[in-house]
Amino acid sequence: MAIAKAERLMNLALCLMNTRRPLSKKELRESVEAYREAWQQGSEDAFNRMFERDKDDLRELGLVIDVDENALDGEVGYLARRDRNRLPEIALDAEEAAALTLAARVWQQAKMSGAASGALQKLRAAGVPFAEEREHGALEPRIPGREAAFEPLLTAARDRRPVTFEYRKAGAAGAEPRSVEPWALECWRGHWYLAGFDRDRGSARVFRLSRITGKVRSRAGAFTGDVPEHVDVRAVVARFAGEGATAVAMVRIRRGAAYPLRQRALDTRPVDADWDQLDIPYGNGLGADLAEYGPDVIVIGPEDLRADVIDRLRAVAGLAEVAQ
Repeated sequence: MAIAKAERLMNLALCLMNTRRPLSKKELRESVEAYREAWQQGSEDAFNRMFERDKDDLRELGLVIDVDENALDGEVGYLARRDRNRLPEIALDAEEAAALTLAARVWQQAKMSGAASGALQKLRAAGVPFAEEREHGALEPRIPGREAAFEPLLTAARDRRPVTFEYRKAGAAGAEPRSVEPWALECWRGHWYLAGFDRDRGSARVFRLSRITGKVRSRAGAFTGDVPEHVDVRAVVARFAGEGATAVAMVRIRRGAAYPLRQRALDTRPVDADWDQLDIPYGNGLGADLAEYGPDVIVIGPEDLRADVIDRLRAVAGLAEVAQ
């Protein structure tokens, strides 16, 4: 919604709610600057159309506006009674309060931290119990939001604006440009991911925010791909990470290394004093994950996964030689 229209709607709502008697169109026209300007420019019809649209918009937003046909000597009067437009008392249980606290903590290192803190303070003043008021020493869940790309991507997803950024794929030495229509952001296993439509590849993709380099730039224009009604970011990430896959990869890992892979293992067996052998669910994207661990991981099978990891490591080595 444009700022000018939002301000006009707010002014109209304030006029209708801060009066004890119905107000005529003329009185509202004199009270709201935008209406007065439209009328002074000699367009009574423009004012009437603007007022009717604004009145409908306020009703769609939930404001109850009463119309009195005989309140002003035959003129129609408008009034938004406070008792009919008062929000109900806020009542949250412990689980709902905890969810709000966790959501607010997403912003603890972002520009919205002040607004989030203020909202919690207001709810706390209303008697809503929050995690901070519980016994100290309890484990408190936290969601990290440290990546610089987090806030601009969240704003772009909210406003449905395409973005461009430089993205370094797992196992790649350098970043490459991406043009994306952002759908949703979600935190999974300590990392933030963006799901969206990759314009260059013409299909849905998932991007880990920690691999975005440089600035996220917003672009004008509408989305070109269809936006799904529900975006299950975790399911897409899990699919690319091999979660829920039916195949199993056999991987040797150096002792004391690659703990995230160990957490995903179906079985772990010692090979010798330096290496363990793991059975890991095998799905799309596992090769990129394995390549990140370099010499600490050796793929035993299947052969296509082993070839994928070797190709990735050779590509990185080649780019490093060119850079020298």
